[in-house]
Amino acid sequence: QVPLKPGRSLMDWIRLSKSGKDLTGLKGRLIEVTEDELAKHNTKEDCWICIRGFVYNVTPYMEYHPGGEDELMKAAGTDGTDLFDQVHRWVNYESMLKECLVGRMAVKPIAAPKEISSTLSEDKKQLNGMLPEKKLPGASAKDLTPSYNWFQTDSLITIVIYTKQKGMNAELVIVDCQDKRLRGEIIVDDHSYVVEVDLDHAVQDNVAVTFAEKVGKVEIILKKKDNIHWKMLGQPLESHNTFIKRMDRGLFYRKCKLVSKMEVTHDTKLFCLMLPKSTHLHVPTGQHVYLKQIIAGTEVVKPYTPVLPYLPLDFKQPSPSDGAHIYLMIKIYSCGLFTQALDHLQIGDCISVSNPEGNFKKSQVQTSEDLFLLAAGTGFTPMVKLLNFALTEVSCLRTVKLIFFNKTEDDILWRNQLEQLALKDERFEVQFILSQPTKDWVGKEGKISSSFLSEFVKRSRKDSKVLICICGPTLFTEQGVQYLKDLGYSQEEIYAFTA
Repeated sequence: QVPLKPGRSLMDWIRLSKSGKDLTGLKGRLIEVTEDELAKHNTKEDCWICIRGFVYNVTPYMEYHPGGEDELMKAAGTDGTDLFDQVHRWVNYESMLKECLVGRMAVKPIAAPKEISSTLSEDKKQLNGMLPEKKLPGASAKDLTPSYNWFQTDSLITIVIYTKQKGMNAELVIVDCQDKRLRGEIIVDDHSYVVEVDLDHAVQDNVAVTFAEKVGKVEIILKKKDNIHWKMLGQPLESHNTFIKRMDRGLFYRKCKLVSKMEVTHDTKLFCLMLPKSTHLHVPTGQHVYLKQIIAGTEVVKPYTPVLPYLPLDFKQPSPSDGAHIYLMIKIYSCGLFTQALDHLQIGDCISVSNPEGNFKKSQVQTSEDLFLLAAGTGFTPMVKLLNFALTEVSCLRTVKLIFFNKTEDDILWRNQLEQLALKDERFEVQFILSQPTKDWVGKEGKISSSFLSEFVKRSRKDSKVLICICGPTLFTEQGVQYLKDLGYSQEEIYAFTA
């Protein structure tokens, strides 16, 4: 993200787009755009971009784009779909840019230059949370495609999905049943299989999901509202019985109810959202969800990483995440359009929450001996579940160290809990570093630097396996990754979460 000029906020853009001003330069006409015509509009003063076959004049949006003008210019006069999908496919561009729509492409547009559409470099791919494409293992895609069947009793409907994968668990299955619409999604590496039907008859709210891990069988069990015989499961919907890349699937949302809101610091709150009874969803460690709100008639979406309700100190107990709630630790910005709207939600209000996304794998922690977590501000959020998982379930870890950067003491999230955890578990150490401390502060001060990292990030033995996770503002993360590489850590030893 880049600092925007005053008067160039999201709200300012929404106002401009609703002002009636001609933002396309075509006086309301829609045209068919040829490849040659698109290619002519490739300057900051005259910039057209194609996304999914539709062409937008983004010239007026230049100064409002949170990623800066240079990011938009990478796709000027070309098809920016790949670039858009790699950086922020969750943004509802149709809603944001509807007043900038020039028209539809006449034929397939020219792709953006190769070095751009492959997202700069491998390093940048990792930083954007994008990993190089992984082929499905072994057999042909058809052999690996899951399948389903269904059967019924007087009171139950059971949908059986044969995933053809061992090790199926609760995190790999997402089920929603709303108003007779059933959607079940099975995650298989970077692909997903969906069963989606408009059910033949009504069912009760509660949905049960069971797993046979060894054979990879998943059962979705629904209770009939009326004990009648169903002639069919229902009408298939568009994505029914499809097995495609997760990146190619649109985000699916369900309405969640706000059940509590607690202060964590002077400007950060812990929101507790309750999933519908008819939803089965467990957000995996290191993954995020998107929240969607309609603000001034425009759909606005932001990513957040779920946390736990607190840091458990007794590692014999199961995780306090119960599968019925999602906890989000969110910093409320005084001039932040989205977080202000969030903060104004009342208990009982609803907000749309997406399926989880992200490519972090727990196996990266399970094979490590030393785990280092570098966090700045609310970049702490991915570290919460990670910390709990590492200390509870990974026996090979020798050291787990959190280096937590903040401006002031008042900004430190869950300081007491972290200090208690360090006393409780000898493997865990926390180091607080402040950039704007008061004169009473006796700890470390400064910003992320090579010297700080060389002091705090050290292997427990010469050739120990290390994983370093980093999350914070973009500049913090980019600098941190570079400093770590300068200190000799490899790309495989570094995982950057995007803030």
